[in-house]
Amino acid sequence: MINLMYLVFIAMLALNMSKEVLSAFGLMNERLTEANMSAEQRNSAYMAGLAEKATEQPEKYVPLKAKADEITALSADFDAYIESIKTDLKATVKDDDMSTRNYEVMDKPDYLNQTFFVGDKLTPEGQQFVDNVDAYREGVLDAISDLEGEKYDKIRSDINDKFDTAPEDRRDGVKVDWLKYHYEGFPMIASLTKLTQMQSDVKTTNTEVLSTLLEGQLQSDVSLDNYEAIVVPEKTAFFSGENFKGRVILGRFDNSMTFDKVTVNGNDIESTQAGQVLLDFPAGNVGEQEISGVIQYVENDSVKSIEIKSSYAVIPKPNAAVISADKMNVVYRGVKNPMTISIPGVGQANATAPGLTSAGGSGKYVMDVTTVQGREVNINVTGSLPGGETVSDSKSFRIKDIPRPVGTVRGEDGLIKMQRNALEISTIGAMIPDFDFEISLNVTGFKFNVPGQPTVVVNGGRLNEAAKNTLRRARRGETVQIFDITANLAGASGYRLQKISPVFVELTN
Repeated sequence: MINLMYLVFIAMLALNMSKEVLSAFGLMNERLTEANMSAEQRNSAYMAGLAEKATEQPEKYVPLKAKADEITALSADFDAYIESIKTDLKATVKDDDMSTRNYEVMDKPDYLNQTFFVGDKLTPEGQQFVDNVDAYREGVLDAISDLEGEKYDKIRSDINDKFDTAPEDRRDGVKVDWLKYHYEGFPMIASLTKLTQMQSDVKTTNTEVLSTLLEGQLQSDVSLDNYEAIVVPEKTAFFSGENFKGRVILGRFDNSMTFDKVTVNGNDIESTQAGQVLLDFPAGNVGEQEISGVIQYVENDSVKSIEIKSSYAVIPKPNAAVISADKMNVVYRGVKNPMTISIPGVGQANATAPGLTSAGGSGKYVMDVTTVQGREVNINVTGSLPGGETVSDSKSFRIKDIPRPVGTVRGEDGLIKMQRNALEISTIGAMIPDFDFEISLNVTGFKFNVPGQPTVVVNGGRLNEAAKNTLRRARRGETVQIFDITANLAGASGYRLQKISPVFVELTN
């Protein structure tokens, strides 16, 4: 009798352990689902940025967007297919058990056993699952087959590892069919978690490809091989009989660069200074004139040649104002927009517009349209020619708000990997990526969330004690969120910024 009671006691302990394992799988599935939602948002942001770049620079980014669209479509289709299997799987569980997270009832392997297997063979549904995994793997590998580099080699290796459907070696050395090895006989909650993990692998693959595509283009942009020679005239138009004066520079201006040979319009140019070629030759007759030639320099022990190709206009006399924004073709609220306003041939031009003030110096102005209503502003310019004749002109500029800022931790945005103690002492900030103006944003508060913990409201730019205490309860590998960041614009605290994008931190310890 004592031995029998001991066996019953051991069986009860095993039963309790089984329930705890089932609950652990359920919690893991929840965490993976949350991480997948964050990955989906991140991938959507990548695609939105790529779409904007493709609109702004179609020759450079349209091919990248086409490849990104192809891979994103493959990922979305495969993710939706996995989601349909999970939906059917969860439909076998009562709604009350799902809503109350009663994962202990999901201990039977019956549904997938009956759906995927019949005896020692696969059902048509089981074979379809394997075929879809193979189709996704080969589809993505084919889409990136023409991309070269160590990062793409690693992505290809990861794809082959994560989505390999070759037979698996069992512990006893016997080879087992991949689908049977991973899904036959497992509790329902374990299979559900494995399917969610596969969705995570799909989204991670999509993220790695998208980020590498953009990173590769940015690296290409900073290579001198991709730069063109730019002719910068001293002024935009010249009178007949004048000498053309200007400069030829490379797109990436470098004061330390020297040129081996420069030829413009068939003549060798000897006048060079601080990475620039100084031009001085007769402007020519009235009309459009061409500038052509070649500029040569040495890089990595080889001679690089860049074609010079530009044009300029020679006019008999000025009859219209030339107005240009120093940094862009629009003006922004909340910042001081530098403007250069002049009329060719007129020594001093007078410009008027709401928010426009002189910045000192010939033709230099600053425009502040923070309080200007509407989406456009007109600049009116008048001037007097040497003979006393008055010329005038006007031009409309679009008014835009400052782009949406993004939240940062230690100056990094998006998804960041960081140690817990580093996050405790890090500064929460905000910045506007790729904005032409250097502005400072002062963070005044934010919300801090650890999965499974209440959200903490923080004043200032660093974690308070409540946030630090919440952070200490986070687990390694969890992603904490910093959102609803509030900030004001330095020097224009009354300006209302757009909603600041959140920042995510994956804890590495």
